[in-house]
Amino acid sequence: MKKVIYPGMFDPVTYGHIDIVKRARELFDEVVITVAKNPAKTCLFSIEERIEMIKESITGLDRVYVDAYNGLVVDHAKAIGAVGIIRGLRAISDFDYEFQMALMNRKLAENITTIFLMPHEKYTYLNSTIVRNLAEFGGDVKCFVPEFVAKKLKEKFPDEHKK
Repeated sequence: MKKVIYPGMFDPVTYGHIDIVKRARELFDEVVITVAKNPAKTCLFSIEERIEMIKESITGLDRVYVDAYNGLVVDHAKAIGAVGIIRGLRAISDFDYEFQMALMNRKLAENITTIFLMPHEKYTYLNSTIVRNLAEFGGDVKCFVPEFVAKKLKEKFPDEHKK
């Protein structure tokens, strides 16, 4: 059974993330969505909230799991027996950073392969930061995130906090 991890901040999870998960699931037996803890980044949602939103968003997808990890992604991949690390590429600008990370991960664990997947073109401009910013200023995010996630964003940015 070939297992891969799909690490990220998922703050919040978007339809672009879900598209990558579905593509990875078509290629591999099991996908573990790994919510990363990155002390260099400040998140809107807690780890627990992000896990809850992802689980709600992937209901019905078999052999797709969610967990969290604090440390090097490649170490987590090794620990759970994953053969690869899924990374989404939206644009050329993503490639430079992701390529460097893939080479470093290969140096740390040459038996774990980084797999780059592109989302559907309708999600190539979409990222969590754009969704958070849109929600903060009262924009409608329902076409970018599942309904459950849109509700959670509305809770974080109620109408009286519109700028």
